[in-house]
Amino acid sequence: MKNISLIGLILLSAQAFSQDKEFETREMAWLGYFNQTRFTNHSGIWIDAHLRLNNQFVKEVHATLFRIAYIYYISDQTRLTAGYCNQIQYGHEGTPNIPEHRPWQQVQWFEKKNGFNMMQWVRLEERFRRKVEDNELTDDYNFNFRIRYNMSFTIPLKGKKVEPKTPFLFINNEVFINFGKNIVNNYFDQNRAFIGLGYQFTQHFNAHLGYMYVFQQLPEGNKYINSNVIRLFVFHNLDLRKKSDE
Repeated sequence: MKNISLIGLILLSAQAFSQDKEFETREMAWLGYFNQTRFTNHSGIWIDAHLRLNNQFVKEVHATLFRIAYIYYISDQTRLTAGYCNQIQYGHEGTPNIPEHRPWQQVQWFEKKNGFNMMQWVRLEERFRRKVEDNELTDDYNFNFRIRYNMSFTIPLKGKKVEPKTPFLFINNEVFINFGKNIVNNYFDQNRAFIGLGYQFTQHFNAHLGYMYVFQQLPEGNKYINSNVIRLFVFHNLDLRKKSDE
């Protein structure tokens, strides 16, 4: 009888734990454009813009996002970036659109290996999100810091280098960590894992398309989102230096 009671207690505890966690699954499509334009040996500009769709991948707009920043080139392989991001998360079924203002700073570095290229960045964000009460925007903001670490690999599928007219395999993972006095339940924010195929059209232009899995913990602490994402990103990098500067 004691063993039966113990087994019953374990089963009830497991059921209670599973009931305490709430999971939502999303099917999304993310479209993004990235530009890094270099003006001198040390100065450049960063621009990226995103459209994120939700509900059977394309039925509703989930969010739009725009970033602009100044790039300082320590070298061809290492860059410091600081700028501003504006994001709008769109409400549905009576909920408001939520704007977010997000200054950000980043160090990014590149390595070219025999058979693949590697890129990494560490990004710090200061997030100011409008508060919502009773489905209405207030004049106040929630604030927290978030740090992101991104590592990606570009692997040519023809030859040993990624050069014009080269198809490639693209793999990357990015982890997000929240911190600040307002963060109580979700220091871990999310993880994004991606794999896809790309093509280097010219020296300055490439794109990749593939699948991304996003696992996210919401501020409540017991709510999680699993997102299956089709992602298309386009990259346009320009070098406008005069030949005498190169």
